[in-house]
Parts: sequence; structure tokens; C-alpha cells
Amino acid sequence: MLKGIPSILSPELLKVLMEMGHGDEIVIADGNFPAASHARRLVPGYGHSVCDFLHAILDLFPLDTYVEAPVLLMNPVEGDDKNPPIWKEFEKVVEAANGNKVPIEKLERHAFYERSKAAYAILATSEHVPYANIILKKGVL
Repeated sequence: MLKGIPSILSPELLKVLMEMGHGDEIVIADGNFPAASHARRLVPGYGHSVCDFLHAILDLFPLDTYVEAPVLLMNPVEGDDKNPPIWKEFEKVVEAANGNKVPIEKLERHAFYERSKAAYAILATSEHVPYANIILKKGVL
């Protein structure tokens, strides 16, 4: 154990976060996301929610300030709720971690899947809420 490091962050996840460079992306995926088939590096985070990881990761992880939107979400498909309630939670967590409002982009479902394939890593959670997938682009300190 280390002081100041949230226990939810496994050694494997910490290693991935440290290896990532400016512009690299990590996907925090809900339990419905095809993480194993899309990941270059799959990090298991089963038993925890996306928001739990978002809180812990953003305590350590700088978001990219050189892009229009360093946070990306998966847009719902036709017929689903266009504003999933989990998104408000994401916005609150991101804003609290950054101390200001952060631009968030929404990608069409298949575009989100393609973007995920190029991500540095995918963190697979047990989140059961639909559309609780988020991509974070790493910035510099």
C-alpha cells in the first residue's frame, strides 16, 4: 500500500497510467462494453463503477488542455435516452477534479468503438448503467 493512492487503483492500472504519455487515451468502460475484443491493453476493474474509477484516476491524471475536448462519451442510439443521467455525474466528477468546466464531446456509438480500439488501454468495470463509457485524453503536468 502507498499513502495517498486510492486503493481502487491496482498496481496494473497505476502502471498503465504512468506509461501513458501526452495525448494517449484510456477508456473507462461499463459492463456492457466489448472491452476484451477492443482493447490493446485490457485492465480489469471488475466490482467497481465507472464513477469510482473516474474519481480516483482524475486525482492523479491530467486532462489534455491542448485539444477541444479531452473527455468523450458514447452518444445513445436512436430510441434511447439522449441524456443518460450518469453523464451529469461524469460532468460533476470531471469539473471537481479540474476545478473548472471541461469540454465533453459525444461520439456516435460505432465511432466510439473505433476510437476505443486505438486507446492506450481499456479499463473494464462492472458498471451496469447504460452509456457509462468515457474516454479520457491525457495531458501534461
